[in-house]
Amino acid sequence: MMEKVFVEMINTHRGIIFKVCNLYGASQEDKNDLFQEIVLQLWKAFPSFRSESKQSTWMYRVALNTAITIFRKESKRPERMSLSGEEFQIPDMSTFSDSDEQISMLNRAILGLTEIERAIILLYLEEKNYEEISEIIGISKSNVGVRINRIKIKLEKIIKSDRYELR
Repeated sequence: MMEKVFVEMINTHRGIIFKVCNLYGASQEDKNDLFQEIVLQLWKAFPSFRSESKQSTWMYRVALNTAITIFRKESKRPERMSLSGEEFQIPDMSTFSDSDEQISMLNRAILGLTEIERAIILLYLEEKNYEEISEIIGISKSNVGVRINRIKIKLEKIIKSDRYELR
């Protein structure tokens, strides 16, 4: 019975897991590994889920905590890789629309944020209210507002510096 409820919950809210994986996974392999790790952590924590919050809120909290923990471990380990010609191929920018370019610029800027800032801005862009963000991240509602304002300013600076460097 518990397995059936868990599988239904995962299927209903799997978009949450995909969004977190896309935000914290560098390669498709990393995203797949992170997806599996998040589902594992959700399964381990599922018996203690008391329905005091919405399933989606609880899933965001577990997924983000898992991603941040893994991200911190991985960032301490130096990564070695050989470069091939593919990494140096520059895309044809004429095929991008203005909105594609803006989304791409925002995504690059978000990568310049800390793990916690990324989590907060992801939830904000998902149109979660301050109370939900507070519950998921584990900070006060007023702190959520302060951090969102600081993140917006930081993103603006990152985007402006990127535009300046492109000239």
